[in-house]
Amino acid sequence: MTWRDSATKLKMAKKQLMVPATWGIRSSFHSLIALLVAFLVIASIYVTQNSGVLIEDATKSKSSDDLSSRCNLFSGKWVFDNKSYPLYKEKACTFMSDQLACEKFGRKDLNYQNWRWQPHRCDLPRFNATVLLERLRNKRLMFVGDSLNRGQWVSMVCLVDSVIPTGLQSMHQYRNGSLHIFKAIEYNATIEFYWSPLLVESNSDDPVNHRVDDRTVRVQGIEKHARHWTDADILVFNSYLWWRRSQMTVLWGSFESPDGVYRKVEMPRVYEMALKTWSDWLEVHINRTKTQMFFVSLSPTHQKALEWGGAEGQNCYNETEQIFTEGYRGQASCPEIMRAVEKTLDDLKKRGLNVQMINITQLSEHRKEGHPSVYRKQWEPLKEEQISNPSSYADCIHWCLPGVPDVWNELLYAHIINL
Repeated sequence: MTWRDSATKLKMAKKQLMVPATWGIRSSFHSLIALLVAFLVIASIYVTQNSGVLIEDATKSKSSDDLSSRCNLFSGKWVFDNKSYPLYKEKACTFMSDQLACEKFGRKDLNYQNWRWQPHRCDLPRFNATVLLERLRNKRLMFVGDSLNRGQWVSMVCLVDSVIPTGLQSMHQYRNGSLHIFKAIEYNATIEFYWSPLLVESNSDDPVNHRVDDRTVRVQGIEKHARHWTDADILVFNSYLWWRRSQMTVLWGSFESPDGVYRKVEMPRVYEMALKTWSDWLEVHINRTKTQMFFVSLSPTHQKALEWGGAEGQNCYNETEQIFTEGYRGQASCPEIMRAVEKTLDDLKKRGLNVQMINITQLSEHRKEGHPSVYRKQWEPLKEEQISNPSSYADCIHWCLPGVPDVWNELLYAHIINL
């Protein structure tokens, strides 16, 4: 064998030894990459579902601290999802309201519980009650407004109650039922509701006996209510339903004084006057370094079926499907009221006070099937003519739970955890 033959054999032996070694290195590298990818996927799922961080479209700018500027959560569509929704069971909620417990009072079609709101350019973080309660530790979350805001409060209580062990929560009422306080004892956190349907003082301030023919507001008086909000860490306001009239009586003075001056004032001017008093109080009394504030836009009603192509004289009674027409808006949703609120919030921002709008109007417009209709507790015995015509007493204003208000709270949750 020549030296050339020996050199050739030596080279071939080296190649045979190198092939397995190279393959082993490549195999290990590929395995490492696979493990890294798996870790990133699991981590992203955990962050999304557990910490509630918003998933955004890659084309959206993330430079702003304002959540609404990064993603319009209020523009989207309803997606049927009976695997993830409802977020809790009606019967399992200890503090469910009979006004909103539609299944309890005989409703059989329960698909209204299974709709998820899907924004067009991003995803809502899934509501995580434990994350919220940790954020609320040693704090007060307070809803202030009318019965629709009370419904959203009940929804929030049901959402967090599902993760609190029995005996570690409490519920108390104060001021003849004007103030309701749910407490998560382990977290020293409260979720409260304060009845103030017109925000300012009125002759409808009694939480039980508030139905009056001539509704009167004291547009310059708010201290009676507002002193209960002062120390709250998160405030969620609403006020619309009780302003739905062409004019309202305004009082200058006090209800106790015989010298008060009463005048009829047209809408929306009287609403603007009340918002001015409300915003001025916030500017002076709110701790800007402590308190987060939100205003929930008007909740639509579905009292005229003609508006969505139904029969004349009918309403939400017997409705089992939502309105699928994109951009649908009912006639009862007054744009002037919306503009008055937006103008007030813009003015507050110029004064250094940030109140975030939770715009539930458009997404709720589609949900004509989500109201209690006749499936709720009737506080007074029904008359024969009502029984023969269920539409006459159908509630097409409030919302069944679980249902639409849970999505309002998912939107609120997204803002709270991202601020």
